[in-house]
Amino acid sequence: MTRELRALRGATTAAANTTAAIAEAVEELVLALMQRNQLGAEQLLSVTFSVTADLDACFPAAIARRLPGWDGVALLDCQQMAVQGDLPRCIRLLAHAWLEAERDPQHPYLRQAAGLRPDRVSS
Repeated sequence: MTRELRALRGATTAAANTTAAIAEAVEELVLALMQRNQLGAEQLLSVTFSVTADLDACFPAAIARRLPGWDGVALLDCQQMAVQGDLPRCIRLLAHAWLEAERDPQHPYLRQAAGLRPDRVSS
């Protein structure tokens, strides 16, 4: 099986600025990314999480780092550029992973973030 290095995007929203709400959103987003792309953690090279300024209760990367097999994934958090009217409590990710060459990347946009990219929303 031939694999290619691919970039995957995704986003979701947290219900509140709490560690529990952010953890729930991050876990749901990462699970969707892994399932939709049929990825194992060993296929992930790096994941960058960005959050809007209204989310400061915890680091999304710290949540992801606890997942099985993710201790070898390079993780980074940053704050999303502040733009007037941006979606509140939004968590975005950019992942680099080895995907099967013939597989089309699936980019999960969940919860309120589905409105950011309606062309990418799937059931």
